[in-house]
Amino acid sequence: MKRRTIGVLAATALAGVAVAVAAASGVPPFTGPPAPASSQPGTTATPPPSYEGVVLRPVDGGADYYGQFRNGLPADPAYFPLAVWFESVLDKGNIALDTQAGLNTYVELTANSDLQLVRASNMYAIPTFDSAYASGFALSDEVDMWAGPGSTPWTGKYPGEGPLCVPEESKCGYTVQKERRAVAPTGAMLYANYGKGVAFWLSDEESVEFFKGVQDVVSADTYWFTDPSICAKGEGGAIVGYTRDLTPGECRLAANYGWTLERIRKLQPAGKTTPIWAFVEAGHPFKDSADATTITAPQIRAAVWSSLIHGARGVIYFNHNFGGDCISQHVLRDCGTQVRPTVTALNNQITKLAPVLNAPFLDGATTATGPVDLTTKLHDHTAYIFAGANKQAGGTATFTTKCGGSSAVVIDEDRTIPILDGRFTDTFQDGNAVHLYRIEGGGSCGF
Repeated sequence: MKRRTIGVLAATALAGVAVAVAAASGVPPFTGPPAPASSQPGTTATPPPSYEGVVLRPVDGGADYYGQFRNGLPADPAYFPLAVWFESVLDKGNIALDTQAGLNTYVELTANSDLQLVRASNMYAIPTFDSAYASGFALSDEVDMWAGPGSTPWTGKYPGEGPLCVPEESKCGYTVQKERRAVAPTGAMLYANYGKGVAFWLSDEESVEFFKGVQDVVSADTYWFTDPSICAKGEGGAIVGYTRDLTPGECRLAANYGWTLERIRKLQPAGKTTPIWAFVEAGHPFKDSADATTITAPQIRAAVWSSLIHGARGVIYFNHNFGGDCISQHVLRDCGTQVRPTVTALNNQITKLAPVLNAPFLDGATTATGPVDLTTKLHDHTAYIFAGANKQAGGTATFTTKCGGSSAVVIDEDRTIPILDGRFTDTFQDGNAVHLYRIEGGGSCGF
């Protein structure tokens, strides 16, 4: 787990280390979760539009979700949050490096950061402290792990500062988040990140309490490619019923980042699903050991797209290296040859596709045979299919489009695949393969 919470990290200028949640392969192709049953207790929600079994489902929270908060993030469909975790912004040079990498948001910042400069640079910040220039407020980080599921009194201390709960051996995580909410600016968008507690260690009943009206945006840091312990029976083994350790092929898999999104969505009350942001490591977030590795550029891209395929409404990069050959608190600024070009290209691609990512899903419109997870989106009367491999070896997948279409244009790959009798086939080279398709010649199912 992160060695200290956000509040302590702010005071100690990045003294912490982040960790992960776990999961495994074998997830069936994704066609979207069920539509919410109700948006208000005791009412019956209007069913989403449907056409011959195809359901038009809005993104979590709705397209204009961010616009309801004080100084909120843009509700503009052209904006998609692309953030770094716990950066410092001291001058325009810092901003320039980050914007050149395609970033537009900071989730948590050091206490000496210049939030006025951030906002004046058309960037957005979600710190743990109040600021007129902030676009949100962060609650305590990984409280499910260090304080646990319980409502006993909190001492106000963070890990490493002394006893946390009263009595000391009790659990007070629910209290921590309640007290953090109490000091949050009125009307601010509240954000919280969780960890292995809600992902693996706690029961569903214990975990759900962290999602009942606690935050407005949520994430869970699950570093499938780099966490030394995530493949263990008691962590990533959750995906096989905690019956065994995961094999490397099952565990070190981009599709597991999408599994994490589905796990977090499952824990939220029906009809109350808030936006879930992806959390992906950009380097080497653990100290060197035999099982601690550095994520590669192709793995970063695949992990991010797996999360987007499963409905992530933002992306956060964990931006610190505690091992490897480029020790840094600013990976995307300092370790350019390793990952910066790929992350920059990825962020630019996501920004270009932001209106599509913010558009509704066409659940049930596309199915596939083969080792892929997929989702279908509808934007401007055009269907888009996003697909990523869910097996380490990759393979061939055949897509069946219920809504028709004459061809699948493979975005940013300079090729087009004919659609014959509602089907087309493509090859996914390995577990990091991702293909994005725009369906031409129909494909909107009448919506």
